[in-house]
Amino acid sequence: MKKALTIAGSDSCGGAGIQADIKTMTMNGVYAMSAVTALTAQNTTGVTGIMEASPQFLEQQIDAVFEDIFPDAVKIGMVSSTDLIKVIGEKLRHYEAKNIVVDPVMVATSGSRLIAEEAVETLEKELLPLATVITPNIPEAEILTGHAITSEEEMEAAAKEIFDLFGCGVLLKGGHRVNDANDFLYDGRGLASGGTSRWFLGRRIDNPNTHGTGCTLSSAIASNLAKGFDLETSVERAKAYISGALEAMLDLGKGSGPMQQNFDLTGEFAKEADAAVSAGAAAQNPESEA
Repeated sequence: MKKALTIAGSDSCGGAGIQADIKTMTMNGVYAMSAVTALTAQNTTGVTGIMEASPQFLEQQIDAVFEDIFPDAVKIGMVSSTDLIKVIGEKLRHYEAKNIVVDPVMVATSGSRLIAEEAVETLEKELLPLATVITPNIPEAEILTGHAITSEEEMEAAAKEIFDLFGCGVLLKGGHRVNDANDFLYDGRGLASGGTSRWFLGRRIDNPNTHGTGCTLSSAIASNLAKGFDLETSVERAKAYISGALEAMLDLGKGSGPMQQNFDLTGEFAKEADAAVSAGAAAQNPESEA
């Protein structure tokens, strides 16, 4: 079985962070592992507390994973501390990690900055050049490029600019201000001989419960890279998966609730008691269905 590691914060209500990552990786057929950067007290209405891991303890977690069950892909989520970012970069280089997906969480849905300017600079220096692909939304891409993005043409130009700056593939998500679901992938590595410059047109799904979409998408991409799919195919499969999770229309909590990452979980061990009893009765009395 292929393995994937998520390096991210914990979401106590399970909709985002490492909880969403682990669910997504499991449903995408890989063995999920985690290194926790922070604990949060949060639910669908907001965050009420954050307790960050120490750089030393994060280092121990990453070492423990790589020294025993070497991951085939690594997804990195929200890391707001310069010292933690440095630890992650150092360890990924030391272990020569591959298939690295960085979700550069910098801006809250409300528009509030989630990461200090100093930490952004460290992220740009330590992690983005290591990435196979990064998955910024438009506000995050605006921070990385230093200018506004208000059209699909500007999305294309920004993705190419980010690639030129950091040398990593860029999946620029268009859900903020430009459109609801169309994302642009640019990877100039080997573009003359098969690189990637492609729009992914997403299905518009009328579901207000989108907590954890960024975590879910980046984890699905990492899972598919771990399984050996190329970047373009990994994004395509991840987009299809996240559409299914949104279409399941899970509705939990008082705020913007989580998606149903396990929407396609239909095996014997997923059955609830009533369904299991009914199935058992039918199996014992096959003539009753005739």
